[in-house]
Amino acid sequence: MDVYVDGKKVRVDPSRSLGKGGEADVFDLGDGRALKLFKPPEHPDYQGLPEEQAAAQARLDEHQHKLPAFPRVLPARVVVPQTLATDRRGRRILGYAMRKLEGTEPLRRFSDPVFRRAGALAGQAVEVLCGLHRTLNAVHGAGVVVGDFNDLNVLMAGADAYLIDADSFQFQGFLSSVFTERFLDPLRLTGTGASALSPGRAASPDSDWYAFTVALMQSLLCVGPYGGIHRPKAPSPRATAAARLHQRLTVFHPEVQYPKPAFPLHTLPDELLHQLHRVFAEDARGPFPLPLLEGLRFTACASCGLEHARAACAACRPSASATVTPVTASRGQVTASRLFTSRGVLVHACGEEGVLRWLSHEEGVYRREDGRAVLQAPLDPSLHWALQGEVTLVGRGGEWVVLAPGRAPERLGVDVPEGRPAFAANLRHRYWAHSGGLWRDGALGPERIGDVLEGQTRLFVGPRFGLGFHRAGNLRGAFVFDAEHPGLKDGLALPWPAGKLVDVECLFEGQNAWLFLAEESGGRTVHHCVVVGSNGDIRAQAQGVAGDGSWLGSLRGKCALGDVLFAAADTGLIRVELRQGRLEAVREFPDTEPFVDAGCHLFMTKHGLTVVGRQHITGLRMA
Repeated sequence: MDVYVDGKKVRVDPSRSLGKGGEADVFDLGDGRALKLFKPPEHPDYQGLPEEQAAAQARLDEHQHKLPAFPRVLPARVVVPQTLATDRRGRRILGYAMRKLEGTEPLRRFSDPVFRRAGALAGQAVEVLCGLHRTLNAVHGAGVVVGDFNDLNVLMAGADAYLIDADSFQFQGFLSSVFTERFLDPLRLTGTGASALSPGRAASPDSDWYAFTVALMQSLLCVGPYGGIHRPKAPSPRATAAARLHQRLTVFHPEVQYPKPAFPLHTLPDELLHQLHRVFAEDARGPFPLPLLEGLRFTACASCGLEHARAACAACRPSASATVTPVTASRGQVTASRLFTSRGVLVHACGEEGVLRWLSHEEGVYRREDGRAVLQAPLDPSLHWALQGEVTLVGRGGEWVVLAPGRAPERLGVDVPEGRPAFAANLRHRYWAHSGGLWRDGALGPERIGDVLEGQTRLFVGPRFGLGFHRAGNLRGAFVFDAEHPGLKDGLALPWPAGKLVDVECLFEGQNAWLFLAEESGGRTVHHCVVVGSNGDIRAQAQGVAGDGSWLGSLRGKCALGDVLFAAADTGLIRVELRQGRLEAVREFPDTEPFVDAGCHLFMTKHGLTVVGRQHITGLRMA
């Protein structure tokens, strides 16, 4: 497909892909601008999806009229279309060029407990939200409605927040037809259907402010109004996501179990909690009161370390000493033994041949499991880590560093697909993607394993083999490789998600790689699990909805043993088995509920099943 910008043909290079959404692909033009191209009906992401193909055609048809009419004056922190991208004759609009933002993160990152507890402070979130509030107010002042306001359509660059995907804005009779379930104002719903969600009323400034309040709550508490698990008294059934919205079964409702990984409600002042309750439980609408945000001041409790915005920590008595945690605890048939406690935060952990290794951050220093300091620096969520025996690997941007005891740091270049440095390690080797190649450390220096798509390849490695993939523009590819020998086996037929990929995890056990993908699709976050064999065969796959309380309700908190997967949920451990090409949840362990949650990490070690939380490492023994 030929694309023209400013009357000149541009080369759409997949290696310069900046991102992929459900409706468009974005590429770097190399001149300070980005090119957003709408996916046509024949795009590979829509293969075999007739409804998506029809929707893509309808979007393209509307944009022929909508984009030329786009408002000329909007706030500076809205990334607007600057120049239309067309076919060779200039008759068909294919997309548009826009300002390229550098060094950004989606607002969604603030709602990730792992990100927040790795140094993303609540005070930074408040500063971002205050600026976003002013931008949204100015957008409404220009007679425009965002429509699909969500935490992926807001990008943060330092303390600045930018609204993107402006082509979906609502103005001059062009209605916003897309929505995201977690941000959908229930007042836009019609009827009382409890099986699916679809707005029956047009978006409005009120629905934008509702969505802003959802983003605020998620950014400060790591949970939205309809998070948690509905646990009604028997014999009442658990409500569906749609029924919860219709019935306003929010986290404030007594029948909803508040998610364990989230920050407690009482970390916020009563005035702010009252406003959240008014909006989500009592249907109050209108602009969010900015003084409630501007007046927030967060501090860390000297006793328990919890960050809060109250006069005193509500989780403990400010004058009390730190609570002494029992070395062992039991519930039913489960015994939990405390193996390690950090006064700071556990940043990263991995298992190597039954041995647990970890990295913690305490008093401005990153330390390994033996107490050895490896880096003196503030807690920084932009750092990415891997552990290999006594060696610590850390990456940020296009560089990663090997920190080995008794040796000078070794610095190497690395590709950064969608902001995550592409490096990994097992006990024997280190692996990384750079400049179109997949590399492994060797006795005489770096060894090239094979060719990969430059700048776009995500990489994961286990003891026996590794897995990599890319999604850029029209290109999709995946491969496996032996951990010891050169060469790639590509052409894997992964069940590719069509929407925006927002998170990825992978764990290895024996001849299996358990790949977990989080996709934003159809207004909701869908989780996929794909079991890939070392030969590249797809052994099984399953999917679930984020936060649904199932074993796939979260991406993390899992470990494998043979063809068995243990998954942590707020209700306890769940055992999943791979049986004849199917993944089946076969048993729940409710007695483990006090010791695990959906945000922890699980490892199978010589101590048995080991749980790594924010500050504690615990071994579980089940009778």
